[in-house]
Amino acid sequence: MKAKELRTLTRSELEQRLREAQEELFNLKFQHKTGQLSNPLRIRGIRKDVARLKTLLDEGAGVGTSPSPGGEQ
Repeated sequence: MKAKELRTLTRSELEQRLREAQEELFNLKFQHKTGQLSNPLRIRGIRKDVARLKTLLDEGAGVGTSPSPGGEQ
């Protein structure tokens, strides 16, 4: 997931993707603890995706919104 691609999504789509990524991260951690995870590096990628999505949501990114320069005041 690239930030450039994510910036084209609406806020509700970003929130949906965040929920999905957090759920996947939980499942991967559970599999890792039970020894069933075949690719532990996948956890790192999902964690970065979650951080990327949270950053975009905090910035107010999404179609139909224009982030104000210098942040919210």
